[in-house]
Amino acid sequence: MQLPLQQTNLRDLSLLSTKWKSILDPILSLPILDGNQINDIVAKVGLLVIDHKLGRKQQGWIVTDQTNSGLNLFRRGDFNSLTLTLDCSSTGTFSIWVY
Repeated sequence: MQLPLQQTNLRDLSLLSTKWKSILDPILSLPILDGNQINDIVAKVGLLVIDHKLGRKQQGWIVTDQTNSGLNLFRRGDFNSLTLTLDCSSTGTFSIWVY
């Protein structure tokens, strides 16, 4: 995502808009911002395959919530455009941000 460049006859406003765009565009293009929150995933011991619904190859994931402090999650296999495969150490419920 990029900011639109505002066209105006006011020179100062035009320069300011260009400056803002040059600062914010690199931030807005970070892959982590283009993600999908998946809530209330029920984990069981072993492999868990999750449809991440990104429509592209994911680049990472972050646990955003979990109900069991002993629940450890590890990625199994390469990133792909359809699923995320995790190895779960115990049972519990968790949420992740996939990007």
